[in-house]
Amino acid sequence: MLCAAIDIGSNTTRVLVAEPIDGQLKKVMEQRAYTRINSALGRKGEVLPAKIEEVSELVATQVRLARELGAERIRAVATAAIRDASNGEEVAREISEASGVTVEILSDEEEGRLAFIGATKGLGHPAEGKIGVVDVGGGSTEVIIGTVTGGVDRVRSWRVGSGVLADELIASDPPSAAEIRKVRDRIEDIFEGVEFEHPAQAVAVGGSATSLRRLVGAVLEYETLERGIRVLCGDPATDVARRFELDPQRVRILTTGVLLLEKISELLGQPLQIGKGGLREGVILDLLNGEANGSTPERLAA
Repeated sequence: MLCAAIDIGSNTTRVLVAEPIDGQLKKVMEQRAYTRINSALGRKGEVLPAKIEEVSELVATQVRLARELGAERIRAVATAAIRDASNGEEVAREISEASGVTVEILSDEEEGRLAFIGATKGLGHPAEGKIGVVDVGGGSTEVIIGTVTGGVDRVRSWRVGSGVLADELIASDPPSAAEIRKVRDRIEDIFEGVEFEHPAQAVAVGGSATSLRRLVGAVLEYETLERGIRVLCGDPATDVARRFELDPQRVRILTTGVLLLEKISELLGQPLQIGKGGLREGVILDLLNGEANGSTPERLAA
């Protein structure tokens, strides 16, 4: 059965259409648009009308594409940007009305649970012991600890992401050494006193992690992450984007994502393997097998 997941995030709005084959998801279509909801907030923390209209039209288009491909079930979710907006419920309602699909605002815990499902099901190898899943988004960062057999033990979330830090602390292109130091200092302040149990392995999901695969490879450790920072700070975003076939908008916020991943890798005591699945894959797997993945009867009946 074809299913679709639409993820309305702080940086991007994405759609994934996939079907289950031999216990894994086969991607039929994947599309993204840089909507940068976090950069379109009013003085009271509300998403501005023009941005609501833009995202509503985009999600309606994504729903139409998914249905044209034969998706039988579609689930749309919103994360930190709408979750934290002062008019978040109104935004979700307007997008729902425009697209014909109910937009669910995920809690920190539910976002973490779904990202964990998507990350661990897509590992492609047997996974024993505790796994740490790191999801650095545009407006929030989640660290989820659990096991494949037992599910999620703990979700921890911080209201900081690559887009938030870039908008606040980086104005130069490429970022200056002074700006990088400010970002590092801010991250140190945010995670001061934070401790994690060290898992057997750690997986990074989200836009920052997947973009880094082209820059430094599939494993994120101190040396490769530092190399990524040097690349991102060596040339303007458009030049880096052209060289590595990335979107310039992603490159402009990628440096802060790298620095967040570097800090969390340090706290977990493990290099980060870039995951092949994440939140959207978790949403679809949850649609297909919700009870086994830990969904509540109330949510499954919704």
